[in-house]
Amino acid sequence: MKLKLALIGTGGIAFQHVRPEGVMEDVLFPDGEAEFVAVMDVNRERAQEFADKYGIAQAFGDVDEMLAKVQPHIVAIATPPAFHAPLAIKAMEAGAWVMCEKPLCRSLREMDAIQAAEDRTGKYCSSVAQFRFGGASQHIKRMMAEQVAGKVMVGTCHTTWYRDHEYYAMDWRGTWESELGGTTMGHGIHAIDSFLWTMGDWDEVQAICATIDRSIEVEDTSSASVRFANGAVGNILTSVLCPQQQTFIRYDFQLGTAWTEGAFYDLNSDRWHFQTLESLESAKAETFKTIPDDRRCLHANQLRDMVEDFHAGRRPLVSGNEARRTIEFITALYKSSSTGRAVKRGSIVEGDSFYDAVGGTMAQTQRVL
Repeated sequence: MKLKLALIGTGGIAFQHVRPEGVMEDVLFPDGEAEFVAVMDVNRERAQEFADKYGIAQAFGDVDEMLAKVQPHIVAIATPPAFHAPLAIKAMEAGAWVMCEKPLCRSLREMDAIQAAEDRTGKYCSSVAQFRFGGASQHIKRMMAEQVAGKVMVGTCHTTWYRDHEYYAMDWRGTWESELGGTTMGHGIHAIDSFLWTMGDWDEVQAICATIDRSIEVEDTSSASVRFANGAVGNILTSVLCPQQQTFIRYDFQLGTAWTEGAFYDLNSDRWHFQTLESLESAKAETFKTIPDDRRCLHANQLRDMVEDFHAGRRPLVSGNEARRTIEFITALYKSSSTGRAVKRGSIVEGDSFYDAVGGTMAQTQRVL
């Protein structure tokens, strides 16, 4: 059965959902197992232009009309963040699975509403987290699980990017209400999600957030120390003030180190380097250093996996509690910065202002420069 795919939103990231890396000649599903058959945008003309450009049969200006007429199997959501959770729930209630851009939602309350909709409808909502779907990330995950180079002890996750003042001139950026958070939520979330997935369950976080140089109400920089349930310690730094842009991830095991060089959005196999101690037996050292799959970190690969999951009737990777773990971590990071205290996993519950909004009291007190 060929699956019908539909796209909601035609902004800057939308093309990544329909063409691998935006290359017009690349066909997302060359074997015909799925096809984008509809696109919707509140600006109907813009939706039509997008449909014409990418060869999508139908364009809509109303989401309810599109869901009713097309009855898609999977809906990809690429709107500004404030609309993600309501649209995801609406699509599931219409009978579709969902792959939604990050951040998936504005709060743990919304995350729980998404999970409740999954339970109610039998459909799934997966958050875009393309770094997990590269061969290198999955190799690191296996090395962790199998302890090929021993236990992981120390992890480093730095998203040091650059976004100028003009970037924040777009009216929905830089605010708690519409962007749902600052650079941690909007930029660092890519690497943070992959880092948490590979390192294992986090236990507590101690953090600082600051608005240093951008005229926004959210943070432009954050730094966090993390203790993991397995005893490892991690450091997470996120900033949009860094002209020399890179995404740096490093894992230190008892007998080896894995790290990236020169990476940005491309945490692919060619960006990873490995070093082991001489005491690690040669066969294990070779396994540790060899990434067997060079699959790239692309939206397309996550969507391809989701189509396979749909046919198999299994939960997609970044959904349910797997998606919740990252949202809970970022919420705890913000709460730690606000209170000046470490925050334990599982401690933010109903009745806590940070349960109702990822920024909690920060959203009420952050100063605009």
